[in-house]
Amino acid sequence: MSNKKINETDLYEPIQHYFHSQGYTVQAEVNDCDVVAFTNDSLIIIELKLNLNITLLMQAAKRQRYTPDVYIAIQRPKMSLRRRKWRDLVHLVRRLELGLILISFEGKIPSIHIVHEPGPFDRNKSAQQGKKGRDKLIKEAKGRRSNHNIGGSNRVTTMTVYKEKSIQIAFYLDHLGPMSASSLRKLNTADQTYGILYNNYYKWFKRVDKGIYDLTDLGRVAYQDYPEMIKLYGYSKLIVKDSE
Repeated sequence: MSNKKINETDLYEPIQHYFHSQGYTVQAEVNDCDVVAFTNDSLIIIELKLNLNITLLMQAAKRQRYTPDVYIAIQRPKMSLRRRKWRDLVHLVRRLELGLILISFEGKIPSIHIVHEPGPFDRNKSAQQGKKGRDKLIKEAKGRRSNHNIGGSNRVTTMTVYKEKSIQIAFYLDHLGPMSASSLRKLNTADQTYGILYNNYYKWFKRVDKGIYDLTDLGRVAYQDYPEMIKLYGYSKLIVKDSE
């Protein structure tokens, strides 16, 4: 069946066989529900779509009025299941407390993979798993001195704490001359100063002597593209560096 165009109706038979094998009676198209599987004391609803989309999620969420045991079943996506986009989609489905079934038509007969069962989403556990990211988020937000970014923008350079500190360091090197990381830190360039100079992500800096750094030609020009940031580190704020 792998060379045949797959239609939404092709998803039904594998689902029907699977839930029959689990001891359920299965009916299709019952009061707007794609598939209903039931026993004397259990009701399962399965919504079918070729692709995971917002319409499918809305339909499945509405079915939770009738039973907490609601699945969405889709054709196994062609994208790698290791991609972040797919993992984010799976997280969303789980957060909606929906079950997720993938149906593959690659073999001689369709196969089913239960990604996860429907069930309560543990928000506390999720928050604990996200604590490191939360702390990183707060640190980044608190560490910024400027507010140049526009919410919702895409494919534009974001002003980060790292970028702000790189501009600050570049400004001081340009106006005070070559300096060490320790001397720069006395000008409040923060703890990551050495890392910025050593890793040189933007290729703005170069080591000119043991522990002493200066600007590259690229850096001397590039940092000046941020005049609003430079104002934060204006001439009145410059402190003559200590002699070394």
